[in-house]
Amino acid sequence: MGQDYARRMAEDVERIEAALTGLWAGEPRCADLQEAMDYSLLSGGKRLRPVLTLETCRMCGGDLEKALPFAAAIEMTHAYSLVHDDLPAMDDDALRRGRPTNHMVYGEATAILAGDGLLTAAFSRLLRADLPAERLVQAVECLAKGAGPAGMVGGQALDMAGEGRSLTLEELEQLQDLKTGALISTAVELGCIAAGGTEEQMEQLRRYAAALGRAFQVRDDMLDVISSEQALGKPVGSDRANEKSTFVTALGLEGCAALVERLTRQAVEALEGFAAPGFHIWLAETLANRER
Repeated sequence: MGQDYARRMAEDVERIEAALTGLWAGEPRCADLQEAMDYSLLSGGKRLRPVLTLETCRMCGGDLEKALPFAAAIEMTHAYSLVHDDLPAMDDDALRRGRPTNHMVYGEATAILAGDGLLTAAFSRLLRADLPAERLVQAVECLAKGAGPAGMVGGQALDMAGEGRSLTLEELEQLQDLKTGALISTAVELGCIAAGGTEEQMEQLRRYAAALGRAFQVRDDMLDVISSEQALGKPVGSDRANEKSTFVTALGLEGCAALVERLTRQAVEALEGFAAPGFHIWLAETLANRER
């Protein structure tokens, strides 16, 4: 079954790539702004969040095609966050997905504007979904919360404030649940909204996403220690260089491995009652063992 799910994910990624290509066609060009936006948006990556949106819509009985604008919007939001995260004032990274980061190519000012453009355009894309108006309103609120000060941006603020000091495990969990987990939860919530899922399904999906998102971040912290720049396509050891607390500094590699296993079980258990949760289970187990 694993090969079937891997093939399905590849098909989803093809749909997503097509939905993200040519978004600015017909719009007036503003210097190199659109080029810079595409540079980060079309740079590949796992496309984890939009895949989760599509597959959650499928699992809840919805139409994947109608969920595509939601999937595009979540990936545009994620791309904006990476552009800003790499800036000199933030993590000051020179490499992302094996290529120079946006500000290294286009300059800091254009990179900031490219991130701003991707985020604002995400809401426009969201509203193009062929869905009832009440679902669109719900989706806008969902994305705004997940990306905003109560979600990802709040997590980034905590991340910056935590540099140079040792965070408790509780502080670290709060930081990463917002910085990484919030958009992962938003991705599955958008899929449920697109399908017209029930409130019970939404609550189960939030539990799944909370466990999945934390497991993803713990594994990411592990890879920053044990992997290589060539494998990850970005610098390793940057957390240590920036004096950031991580799950590895808090728990050690063995403790992190045990936590990833426990969180993955929790993610799987949260899906009890869904008719066809196979893809989501496979994805959780695959991400827990990923090497990049």
